[in-house]
Amino acid sequence: MRVWIDSLTPKHALFFEPLYRELSRDGHDLLITTRTYREAVETLRLRELPFRVIGEHGGASRLGKLLASGRRVVKLAQTIQSWQPDTAISFSSPEAARVAFGLGIPHVSANDSPHSWRVARLSIPLSRYVCSPWIFPRSVWLAFGARPDGIVSYRALDAAAWLKRHRPNPGVLRQLSLTRDQPIIVLRTEESFASYLEGRASDEAPVIGPVVSEILRLKLDVQIVVSTRYGRQAPVLRKRFGNRIRVVDHIVDSTSLLYYSTLFIGSGGTMTVESALLGRPAISCFPGDKPLYIKYLEKQGLVQTILSPRSIAQTTARTLVSQEKREKQQRRGTELLRRMEDPITVISRIVRKTWKTGDN
Repeated sequence: MRVWIDSLTPKHALFFEPLYRELSRDGHDLLITTRTYREAVETLRLRELPFRVIGEHGGASRLGKLLASGRRVVKLAQTIQSWQPDTAISFSSPEAARVAFGLGIPHVSANDSPHSWRVARLSIPLSRYVCSPWIFPRSVWLAFGARPDGIVSYRALDAAAWLKRHRPNPGVLRQLSLTRDQPIIVLRTEESFASYLEGRASDEAPVIGPVVSEILRLKLDVQIVVSTRYGRQAPVLRKRFGNRIRVVDHIVDSTSLLYYSTLFIGSGGTMTVESALLGRPAISCFPGDKPLYIKYLEKQGLVQTILSPRSIAQTTARTLVSQEKREKQQRRGTELLRRMEDPITVISRIVRKTWKTGDN
């Protein structure tokens, strides 16, 4: 079997790595493609996965996204026609779905982000299967044009795919000059290029900027680490806060960083879910409409959504002094992860099924 994986973000690389390893061990041929996008490329390198760069990220504008997508479809079509895969899989990559559909290759689409509705509308109708966490009702995917017999659910959030296999590496602390003797607060900036945050996010004024200011104002005895995106947010934060915080502008083992952290504050999605399932207190300040997986984790008592920077800082201070609360969070988060199904088991079964049946 020949399987083509299109991996466009760090999350995609983490999610599909176990699938790549499993299928490779079983003797199948695999091709990973990505686009010119710093975080995606660096994550694939960090995970030691072979890949080809085809096309580029379109940036924040609608025109830029459209033109980059069109150019990438052409380049991918030429590569994939030559490589001749039996099955394609992506995290609802519009280009992968279009190329696979055009070449008659069954496309398996993973998706936990229907709030990114433009991406879903471009990819779900062209996919043979859509695989997602069970918290999304079938009606969500049917509304986007999914085939009624192609909706597959797994009883897990996507981060379980790599968290169930992860072994924490303390080397990330040395890499960032952090110590385990002092609490670590990790913050994650928003994905300002995302279409679903259009008009709500800006690299020049990251959402977590005022949050950092409020935490610093409280003079807490903590180490503050901010993980940025795109290479544009880091200079803004460094200019504003100097050496009072550590600004990460390159890919590190963020899952290990979260494992050794005391608390997480995020304006994105993936690291918020990771933190919750690792049992770390997690605060979400997501600037758009709240994703369903954040709502689910709120109901489980594992994530708090707080938008006021001052309230976030005050909650942070209370959490730091409450060891009992943190220990309770640890137990609840890790137990929830333990009970979750392995998404890769489900997706691997679907990929093999498309190969055996040739159904597209």
